[in-house]
Amino acid sequence: VHQSKLDFFCKLGYGKQDICKVLENLGQEALEDDVLKELIRMGSKPQALENQAQPSQIKLVARGSRSTTPGLKWLGEDESDASSSLRPIVIDGSNVAMSHGNKEVFSCWGIQLAVDWFRERGHTYIKVFVPLWRKEPPRPDSPIADQHILEELEKQSILVYTPSRKVKGKRVVCYDDRYIVKVAYEKDGVIVSNDHYRDLQNENPEWKWFIEQRLLMYSFVSNRFMPPDDPLGRHGPTLSNFLSKKPVLPEKKWQPCPYGKKCTYGNKCKFYHPERLHQAQLSVADELRAKTKVPLALGKEEERCQCPP
Repeated sequence: VHQSKLDFFCKLGYGKQDICKVLENLGQEALEDDVLKELIRMGSKPQALENQAQPSQIKLVARGSRSTTPGLKWLGEDESDASSSLRPIVIDGSNVAMSHGNKEVFSCWGIQLAVDWFRERGHTYIKVFVPLWRKEPPRPDSPIADQHILEELEKQSILVYTPSRKVKGKRVVCYDDRYIVKVAYEKDGVIVSNDHYRDLQNENPEWKWFIEQRLLMYSFVSNRFMPPDDPLGRHGPTLSNFLSKKPVLPEKKWQPCPYGKKCTYGNKCKFYHPERLHQAQLSVADELRAKTKVPLALGKEEERCQCPP
């Protein structure tokens, strides 16, 4: 009996010394419930609970599985990109550089101005696409200014060169616009360009809607990158809502009535009347009808009272 009880409480996680002390005090014929109560009264805890009370050590994670520890980061995971509420930015480098160079010089400084503008707003995913042949030394027919900026942006993993090669002395260039639209569409981001990509709109109906809704045009004013405050027109979203994944709806502002107190629309008026906050907003006609109905009703009641039974 002693051995069976000892084995039973050992399986529960209690130490042998504590079990033997309790059995000596209560006797070998003590019930299991009494033994358990005495162990709890003595303050003895199972080993599993004691291990939980101790600070947890670093756990090994099996290969191929993801760790659930918040302090550990998964390799290749960009937490800032996942937690950011701003949309990814894909810049048409050739369009921006030629616009800053007044369509005569490929100005790399224009690309840097655009990248800095989005960085200051807090965007973490910024990609610029430029053809590979722009790495070559400038020529008279294709001048390039501030070419070292391309190397700096490439080191920062912002600039991406679209492939090109030479075949029998002729340059074969891949269509960089398709790269720009495809990456922006897959990332659900924004395209920064003054090009309308009409050929790509006709190529894919999904791209057509995306280009119409996510194309951000811009202007350069004295070396200042300036996108419009209303990218989709006067009745569209603001620039901050256009560039964010979770747009903030503006508070509804009531426009005051141009007629003021002389307004005769009453509750049918769509404008704001500060003088009618605590009044029934009835039209003038309805108010007159209500006033005329009250004395008529009183007169009828008096006539009924004067009539003989």
